Amino acid sequence: MSVLTSRRGCLLWHRNIRRSVRLSNPKECFLRSNPSYLYSTSHHPHDHHHDPSIKRTRNIGIIAHIDAGKTTTTERMLYYSGFTRRIGDVDDGSTVTDFLPAERARGITIQSAAVTFHWPPHQESQTSGSDVPRSHKTHTINLIDTPGHADFTFEVLRSLRILDGAVCILDGVAGVEAQTEKVWAQANNYSIPRIVFVNKLDRDGAAFERTVKEVGSRLRGWPAVCQIPWWKGGKGRFSGVGDAINLCALGWQEGGDGKTIETFSMEQLAEQEPEFRSELLKARTALVEALCEYDEQLLETWLECNDDTLAVPAQAIKDSLRRCILDGSGKLIPVFAGASFRNIGVQPLLDAVDDLLPDPTERPDPEISIGSQKAGLSDLLSGKLSLATSTGKHLAKKTTSPTALVAQIEACALAFKVVNDARRGILVYIRVYSGSVKRNAALWNTNLHVTERAQRLLQMQASDAVEIPHISAGQIGVIAGLKHARTGDTLISFPGQHAKTGPPAPLNTLQLRPIDVPPPVFFAAIEPHSLSEEKNVAEILSLLLREDPSLHVNVDEESGQVLLSGMGELHLEIARDRLVNDFKAKATMGNIEISYRECVLAPSGTHRFLFDREVAGKKGKASCEASISPLEEAAVEQDFTVHRDGNTISIHFPASAHDQNGEPSLPPDLPPAVVHEALINGAAAALARGPRRAFPLHASHVSLRFNPTTDIFGSDTSPAALSSAARLAVQAALKEAFSNGSIGLMEPVMNVVISCDEASLGAIVHDISSARGGHVLSLGTEGNDESDIGLPVNLKRIYAPPDPFASSAGGDTSGPGQQRQVTARVPLKEMVGYLKHLRSITGGRGTFVMSVDKFERLSGPREKAV
Repeated sequence: MSVLTSRRGCLLWHRNIRRSVRLSNPKECFLRSNPSYLYSTSHHPHDHHHDPSIKRTRNIGIIAHIDAGKTTTTERMLYYSGFTRRIGDVDDGSTVTDFLPAERARGITIQSAAVTFHWPPHQESQTSGSDVPRSHKTHTINLIDTPGHADFTFEVLRSLRILDGAVCILDGVAGVEAQTEKVWAQANNYSIPRIVFVNKLDRDGAAFERTVKEVGSRLRGWPAVCQIPWWKGGKGRFSGVGDAINLCALGWQEGGDGKTIETFSMEQLAEQEPEFRSELLKARTALVEALCEYDEQLLETWLECNDDTLAVPAQAIKDSLRRCILDGSGKLIPVFAGASFRNIGVQPLLDAVDDLLPDPTERPDPEISIGSQKAGLSDLLSGKLSLATSTGKHLAKKTTSPTALVAQIEACALAFKVVNDARRGILVYIRVYSGSVKRNAALWNTNLHVTERAQRLLQMQASDAVEIPHISAGQIGVIAGLKHARTGDTLISFPGQHAKTGPPAPLNTLQLRPIDVPPPVFFAAIEPHSLSEEKNVAEILSLLLREDPSLHVNVDEESGQVLLSGMGELHLEIARDRLVNDFKAKATMGNIEISYRECVLAPSGTHRFLFDREVAGKKGKASCEASISPLEEAAVEQDFTVHRDGNTISIHFPASAHDQNGEPSLPPDLPPAVVHEALINGAAAALARGPRRAFPLHASHVSLRFNPTTDIFGSDTSPAALSSAARLAVQAALKEAFSNGSIGLMEPVMNVVISCDEASLGAIVHDISSARGGHVLSLGTEGNDESDIGLPVNLKRIYAPPDPFASSAGGDTSGPGQQRQVTARVPLKEMVGYLKHLRSITGGRGTFVMSVDKFERLSGPREKAV
């Protein structure tokens, strides 16, 4: 009661302020305090670039933790919209959006799939009348079903980059899970408006109240409960939802396909379910009061209704919800309920997509860079952006009217995904931000500076496609057959553009905000079965990398291995399956080979070696002196020094071998540069294989002493002979060090930054410092200031209907605590496979990034283990 009283006091204070000031224009005051609403309702500066139907377009994504029911919900959406005639099942492998063989075999989503459908279906829509709710008019929904596994984070990232709204699905049993928090934070970075759908409420252990409170504690936003679950008789089976916005209940038949929905008015509920009716009234009151705290316009409406929450019109609540989530800050989160597998609650969710989520014109202006300038795309297209400042005289020579140039841009689009389709070839998914991409249009790639032709345009229906004549602004489509475009490339169409130079400068450098690729954390070696297969494997790997930029390929210089790195073990497992099964590459994926090093522990004596034998049919003779010592002990001034592969090689000429200018006196056919290069190459060759385990030497200093009077033998001394003499002298010094027990082993040590919650901190620090031989450098707080909305939510004030089946001990709604960061230095050997272990000790919430720091000497016990 005290909570409601304090809240009411706050609202009355608002009312008194409003009534005492009595602005001549109350709307002006509201707009001043809600700039995002001003943007959403004003005439968009580029409506002339948009198709009129753009207002009825929704580009949305389904985001969630793995196994929350994303693909199952998508299947129901497609069925009720009339797109499919039967409901697909994840377990049977018959879903529309999970069409890859690996997805159907594992029952998980691996790559995001795009589908376009209409809701409500055309035959059910009402188009006449301006006061008809949005959800009664047919909307085009471009839906992307994203993966939920942490290994496929990049798939979610590149989808979020081009979406206008998202539906976050929560498992009603598990609540807010680890990957949900990650994708929610990513959506915050892109300021994407979101609504939440609590799924699986038909399952044993489902707890709607606990899940709603976890939305407040873990997602740091205020949950506005728009629907409450309806259990028959209060403790019976889950059969429908109570709609707090429209003040009614919706019931579904058990075992049906979900197309028939029975609506119960408040009068009918008073007779049949009086307890449920009173809970629905509480939900309506809590919803209106919560919205009044975030939206002054609804506060006005509520005051006009004499503080009666039941008298506030449903449309006013929908408009208020829309205004509150439009900025994408996540400060207020509309929550809906259902059970997709039992076909309950999906149609109202689709209505909410139409009613609450924005159309493309209501989103913030796309960010662009042109030359060194950054601005909004609308500023460029409306001529407000001065191009002369970034290009100066260069533009002035070409044209005196930059605005005239800009007006000629026919289309501007972002390529956000590349797929290699077995039947259609390379498919490039694009989101068009301005104008319209037409069939056969020449597209200039501003990242690669090449022109390509859009020969075929497709609208994707998961694995199927429909050919279309153009892709309008605000729409998502596919271009087939582009040879060069990659994820994150900007494509522009400009009339009469030159194939090689593209549009006039600076428009040929126009780029939309790119897609950030997270660094890889796991590595494995790819071994072709034969030398002849190497080229084919390299080509297939380049195809894989173009499809998925979160994979990286590099060649280990020492072992010659091709190393494939990715986001996790499952990620690499899928890459290997595609490599072998889809592309038929003859290669094997093995474990990573840790590249150790050897080092010198104490200085060796000086060794002179005389090389005297035939080299390639020519007599060769030369000699050289060499000694080797640890790098930190080498402080002798030398004539010539180079640093190579972590070692230092110095050449010293005796004082008697210098001329008047201080240069070494050498024969004309052996100038100083040639002698230096020959001796350095010889020493480097000796350092490439150590005497102990044939690992390369590291942190060693080689000192070569070369006397032209005693070490050069006329015409017999060639650069090859000098190299051989230096190599053999260094090897002799290394053998002496080895026989004295002065060769140690070194291993690569990584800089590791681990993100985890407070509860897992102790276990991680103990694991790193004791089990893995690492050193914890610092414990910090994760810098999430941008994604955290103000102060933590007060869970006691959040309204949620009580869970009828919740145990007294259950329902822990306390937050996970602050995110912490552990910075440590750990041997690379201990980090192989660490991701799986980290997820097990943090309940799936831990992630890490690492980079090579340096090589360090192995301690006694670790040296024995190696």
